[in-house]
Amino acid sequence: MLTITGYSVELIKDPFGILTGERYEFIVDIEVPEDDELYSDKGIYVRAVYRVEDAKMDMLKHEIIERGSLNVLDFELEDEEAAVLDEFCKEKLVQAVE
Repeated sequence: MLTITGYSVELIKDPFGILTGERYEFIVDIEVPEDDELYSDKGIYVRAVYRVEDAKMDMLKHEIIERGSLNVLDFELEDEEAAVLDEFCKEKLVQAVE
C-alpha cells in the first residue's frame, strides 16, 4: 500500500502559452516497506503532473524517482496505489487552486 509522508505542489509556468489549461507538478514523498520491489534505502518519491482545465483535473503522467540519484525507476504504481495518489493530489490541488 502507498503511504504518503509529505508533498509539495507548484504551478508549472507556460511562458509561450501553448498548453491548454494549467499544469501543476506534485512531488509526493512515499514510504514503502523493505520487502517491496520499489524499496530503496535512499528513499523514493513520485513526481506527478496534473492538468486543470474547464473545472476538470486529470493526471497526465507520474514517475517514481529514487532520492539522491534522481533515477527514474522502471516501475508503475499498482492500480490501487495510483488511485490513492490521484485522490490525494486532487484533494490537495483543490486546496491549492482556491
